[in-house]
Amino acid sequence: MSASSTPARRHAGDESGAVATELVLLTPLLILLLLFVVALGRLAGARLEVDGAAAQAARAASIARDPAIATAMATQTAAAALGSDHVTCAHLTVATDIAAFAPGGQVTVTVTCTVDLADLTGLRLPPAESISSSATSVVDTYRQAS
Repeated sequence: MSASSTPARRHAGDESGAVATELVLLTPLLILLLLFVVALGRLAGARLEVDGAAAQAARAASIARDPAIATAMATQTAAAALGSDHVTCAHLTVATDIAAFAPGGQVTVTVTCTVDLADLTGLRLPPAESISSSATSVVDTYRQAS
């Protein structure tokens, strides 16, 4: 009987380094998973902030007195909104549609922000992702536009 119990003890002793080996093999995968979660969080947060900046820019453009000032106010407001939320855009574009800029008309602002992902190496993601959002605001009916 003692001969059959000896191999069982030998197998139990052979697994002494298994945990360390598994940890060495799984650590790079866990790091890649963590970087992927960071990338998704960065994109989701930037999308929310760009949505908010577009809404603020459209409202600012809708209360301006003339189309040129509306365009300038939209650009200034979008940049300020993204800056105050600590969103860093590699490239920021603000397009203001003032074709219907009249009392009762509407102003549409499209904000496009390019988010940098190049610092998240090892994921084979694009180096930058462009996030775009549009918002429309109605020009007050009783406002006199010049």
